[in-house]
Amino acid sequence: MKVVTMKLEALVIPVSDVDRAKQFYTNLGWRLDADFPFDNGFRVVQFTPPGSGCSVQFGAKITSAAPGSAQGLYLIVPDIEAARGELAARGVHISEVFHAGTPGAQFQPDSTSGRVGGPAPGHASYGSFATFRDPDGNGWLLQEVTTRLPGRIDPGDTSFASANDLASALRSAEAAHGEHEKRTGQRDENWPDWYAAYIVAAQAGKELPQ
Repeated sequence: MKVVTMKLEALVIPVSDVDRAKQFYTNLGWRLDADFPFDNGFRVVQFTPPGSGCSVQFGAKITSAAPGSAQGLYLIVPDIEAARGELAARGVHISEVFHAGTPGAQFQPDSTSGRVGGPAPGHASYGSFATFRDPDGNGWLLQEVTTRLPGRIDPGDTSFASANDLASALRSAEAAHGEHEKRTGQRDENWPDWYAAYIVAAQAGKELPQ
């Protein structure tokens, strides 16, 4: 049976003051996609984080959930310290970078003893975190992901959040290709295809070409 494509497009977060929340997410540098008020009091506001394929919505008469009850909302970043620094510079009260000393510590309150200061040893992918909250207390979790586990990305959907991410992927491919040419002892005239295969495999967490 053919599987129908289903893309997670938007998540609803509950807020008590729509304008206050709008100002907060504007200050984060997120893209404002919509702010539609209606005569019956319904209002929907949508923001998209930089490079994200999923957006967040909030507003009036959009959810019955208690304001601030959305927790553990993931924001995946390639460099946890750079991301934390940018948010702090924008005035966000954000935790220091930490890794979980006990499983699940990243989902516990900031003072939890299971959190260990500093990034995961070796900046292990999926292992470094920072947390912050919006004015209502909705909780966001930054997680550093540098290499995806196998099968986490469809190789047909290879994409990059920014020009910097693409440049980083190209630099990695260049270094690996240099080692490839050393092993073969000759120039590889087909290097564009090699680069493409390497980048797609790296993003999808598959075995890298040699």
